Amino acid sequence: MLKQADFIIVGGGSAGAVIASRLSENNKFNVCLLEAGGWGSSILFRAPAGGLLMLRDKPKFHNWAFHTTPQKGLNGRKGYQPRGRALGGSSAINAMIYIRGQKEDYDGWANLGNDGWSWKDVLPYFRKAENNENGRTEFHGDEGPLEVSNQKVPRSISHAYLKACANSQIKINNDFNTGDNEGAGFWQSTIFHSKNKNGQRCSTAAAYILPHIGKRKNLDIIINATATKIIFDGKSAVGVEFIQGGLRKEVRAKKEIIISAGSLKSPIILQRSGVGDAEDICPHGITMLHDLPGVGKNLQDHIDFNFCFKSSDKNILGISPGGLLKILGETAKWFFHGNSMISSTLSEVGGFFKTDPSLERPDIQNHFVIGLIDDHLRKIHYGYGYSCHVCLLRPYSRGTVCLASTKVTDDPIINPNFLSDSRDLKKLIKGAKFTQDILNTPPLKKYKIKEIYGVHNNLNDLEWEKHIRDRADTIYHPVGTCKMGNDELSVVDNKLKINGLKNIRVADASIMPNIISGNTNAPTIMIAEKCSSMILEEYL
Repeated sequence: MLKQADFIIVGGGSAGAVIASRLSENNKFNVCLLEAGGWGSSILFRAPAGGLLMLRDKPKFHNWAFHTTPQKGLNGRKGYQPRGRALGGSSAINAMIYIRGQKEDYDGWANLGNDGWSWKDVLPYFRKAENNENGRTEFHGDEGPLEVSNQKVPRSISHAYLKACANSQIKINNDFNTGDNEGAGFWQSTIFHSKNKNGQRCSTAAAYILPHIGKRKNLDIIINATATKIIFDGKSAVGVEFIQGGLRKEVRAKKEIIISAGSLKSPIILQRSGVGDAEDICPHGITMLHDLPGVGKNLQDHIDFNFCFKSSDKNILGISPGGLLKILGETAKWFFHGNSMISSTLSEVGGFFKTDPSLERPDIQNHFVIGLIDDHLRKIHYGYGYSCHVCLLRPYSRGTVCLASTKVTDDPIINPNFLSDSRDLKKLIKGAKFTQDILNTPPLKKYKIKEIYGVHNNLNDLEWEKHIRDRADTIYHPVGTCKMGNDELSVVDNKLKINGLKNIRVADASIMPNIISGNTNAPTIMIAEKCSSMILEEYL
């Protein structure tokens, strides 16, 4: 089967769905979107809490469920890297928290020589994507496909967390997305607020793709299609080889190919195509096409430590007969009007804090969770509980992603090098202590029966180190493996074109030179919006 399109997008996730939609808005272009998973449209995807059922790794369920190499910094444990496998990608299974990061993040990108990527430059693309429940402001849009909502029915314990922060002299922040995210508050989330879909997950598939199925004749979506490699004519990208139903197929591009497979897959597709570091490619018998040493390097991720508490509060998520009955009742409410625990992000509230008052901006983030979610829900605890994550916003450690073999079914070799830089551990210990002080204030203390791993007030730094090395892991924000820039490890330029190649770009979280100070889904959508605009400006 030989297909042809003007543009081919490889990966229909948080970025790819946006790009395919924006390019196909213009009838002048034929657009082909390749997605390794399915449609991402079932009730499991529409129910926000359904993401929990797809989080675990056994069995793999709409989830690549990758694992890292043994991490020296985590006492030899393998980390877990869940990534969405369906249209919408990880936006179809994530916690839906809408955070852009800090102004300084983007200004930092621009200061590295990436013209057009400062906070002032990217803000219009955040606004373009957004349909915010609170309406249009200087910082927010109300006409975009992506619906951004306030928390529907936050639990009393989430309000208690805010009171605990206030008791700790932490300011309340009513909008984390103005470029300054310091303080505590309720998250906004990518959940529909429009009447007919109120309370449903607004993945990029639901926002940008599914409404146009069958209506845009110039948009060809090929699902269950796993890209194997990019086809080149010399240094020009001309097509994509993929496997669907056990058959090897091709689709050809008249103009460009955009790789949007995510930070853990985009570099692998390039390496399998002969683009990258020779040390990662030649041992597999792959012919080198283009030496680009930065492919798969510069992996950054938010290392995260989690407090886990047992509680007697029955107004939160619980594993018990009563908890099951409550979920059934909440499901009925969700079907009826959309406002229930089923439409909760589970982390309804959190904040950004400084571990040292002398810092210019926050360096840790809390996600306060209305359930005892432990080890990515791979450890189940009977009864009721809550948890609180401590995330290091700008880690110094850097890792790699590379091919395990030429087999498309083999997972990549992922090595985040967690805590390889000693500064990360020191900051995470300070962040854990800071968070513990919040959790021990009276508004929250009344909810606590015990912390299940024995974390207490009198731990010394060596004991904190043991707790962190024993249990810390990702909070699902891998970025940077096809970094944007102009140094020796840069893969794309500021137009997201791959350096030294023609007719090919990368547009997803992998292009971030440095990780964003917060959740990475909204920035990935912004990257896709900006990429789409740059492509249209070039070809129209």
